[in-house]
Amino acid sequence: MQKKININNKKLKTSILIKKNFISKFVKNIAEKNEKVFCIIDSKIRNNLNINNQKNIIIISFKCGEKIKTFDGYKNLAEKLILKDVNRKSAVIAIGGGSLGDLVGFVASTLLRGLDFFLIPTTLLSQVDSSIGGKNGINTRFGKNLLGTFFQPKEVLIDISVLNSLPRKEIKSGYAEIIKHALIKDYAFFNWLEKNANKLLNLNKSILEQAIYKSIMIKLYYVIKDEKEFLSNNNSRAMLNFGHTIGHAIESHYNYQKFNHGEAISIGMITEAKISNYLGLLSSKELEKIIIHFKKCKLKIYDKILKDRILIKILAKDKKNFQNNINFSLIKQIGSSIFYKKLDKHQVYKILKNI
Repeated sequence: MQKKININNKKLKTSILIKKNFISKFVKNIAEKNEKVFCIIDSKIRNNLNINNQKNIIIISFKCGEKIKTFDGYKNLAEKLILKDVNRKSAVIAIGGGSLGDLVGFVASTLLRGLDFFLIPTTLLSQVDSSIGGKNGINTRFGKNLLGTFFQPKEVLIDISVLNSLPRKEIKSGYAEIIKHALIKDYAFFNWLEKNANKLLNLNKSILEQAIYKSIMIKLYYVIKDEKEFLSNNNSRAMLNFGHTIGHAIESHYNYQKFNHGEAISIGMITEAKISNYLGLLSSKELEKIIIHFKKCKLKIYDKILKDRILIKILAKDKKNFQNNINFSLIKQIGSSIFYKKLDKHQVYKILKNI
């Protein structure tokens, strides 16, 4: 499969290229059009890439993970670029997973008031989720992604050939986000995933490419309608946060150590599906169908912190909240979601104790 998705309207201009074994050529093409190109690369994959310091290509390697998304991480990268004489005719390319993309995107959006930014996501999770939509940011001690920008990359390259070296744990992490897209928007896609999950998790190229493409198109549906998450209806970009209100709180509580992002979001989705059922939105039959699929794929579905009041304190600081309520993106049925704004922290604590 080779596809190019162009988004070109007044608010949103970017393109997404899906192509195999194309990373070095992609970087070379950008270098031919810019005075300097700064490649910010995850050090774990640095030796797997055919990219070297040459002429106007400058490589900066980073040991990645959620821990880099801090004030210090931002300062460190910004100052490295300044010391290497970055200017407004420079381009910045992030080559790595979602954490690296978040940090580099935030630096690119603010340094010199904005630099041309390109993304090459190298994990399944980042290919289907964080690389699409232009959200960038860093964490604070009060919660995840509380500082950030909306800043669209000029182009995103999705190259599935880089996924072959990923451990199965990381593939499952990305699969959690693929399931999320099906649960909030497309019942037929969920049924297709039920039939093809094992092939996908074993990196069957045809199945993988179809799933990635479908996930990207679902995410773009919401991004195009509501890039900066202003809407509060069922077209809101907030729908993409299904599983993330709980999931981000779990990540924050464990200081991003116990679970990777996909594992925390997987627990979050099952918990928020149970909340949907508790509130009478989602039928017990469909809840069971979701749980069975997660168990079949050996995804995480529970953690003891869900019953602890400390989680409520973290949830109360979620950036989507307003009017003293904890806001959730919930599901009414598989393939249909709703922005739910009626729960205060006391009600949420009661629900979590009872599900």
